[in-house]
Amino acid sequence: MPLTEAGICASALRLIDADGVEALTMRKLAAALDANPMSLYHHVPNKEALVRGVARMVGARFRTVTLEDAPWQERMRLLATDFRTLAHRHPNLMAYSFSQPDFIQPEDPFWVALTAVLDAAGVPQSDIPQLAALVCAVVIGVMIAELNGALHRWSNLQPAAPTSGEDGPTNEGFGEDLMFRLVLDTIISGMESRLTADRAGGRDGRPTQNSPRAAGRVPRQLRPPTARREGESPGNPVSDMTAGFDLTEQ
Repeated sequence: MPLTEAGICASALRLIDADGVEALTMRKLAAALDANPMSLYHHVPNKEALVRGVARMVGARFRTVTLEDAPWQERMRLLATDFRTLAHRHPNLMAYSFSQPDFIQPEDPFWVALTAVLDAAGVPQSDIPQLAALVCAVVIGVMIAELNGALHRWSNLQPAAPTSGEDGPTNEGFGEDLMFRLVLDTIISGMESRLTADRAGGRDGRPTQNSPRAAGRVPRQLRPPTARREGESPGNPVSDMTAGFDLTEQ
């Protein structure tokens, strides 16, 4: 069979799944393909480029969420769960990829789907990249802890000072599936609270420029004389000079 980049990446993925990225060498890959090691370099320049190609191939298998009519919360759960399933299918590759800062690219199916979900949730366009980055950081961080066993160990740590006369708690039934659902609950609840606060009156609790409260406020110097508050002097120059300043908000 003639060598192709797709065939080389598929064979490399099998070796990575078995022994990890660190154990992969071009010589081992050539032996698995029954090919001359030098012939591989006609298709991939080096191991680093090969691993990137394998990661792109696996990423292309990610199932894009297509439930446009479903609530954004449901779409978020499905998106994160599918991503986690893919990570557990190829743990060696994904654990290595998660350690690379350029792992996620703008055109990756996961990133495209995530930004679409945030847009459907009503997140302002200017805030979507930052919020998507935070969601990625939390979800990937949890998956790293799952893949390396840290999450299981942490969830079974005993308290420093157990209650007198009681044994320390055991979390044998508190599996990683449940913990991942709790993570998603926390992310979604936080987003719901943030969106509700933004719509109600701005992130700092004050009316936003487009909120009903803000839209209803008219600077005093722009009001006609008949609209001035009771007790204001329509001809007072000092009042007119300070009319645009609400000292209670300074």
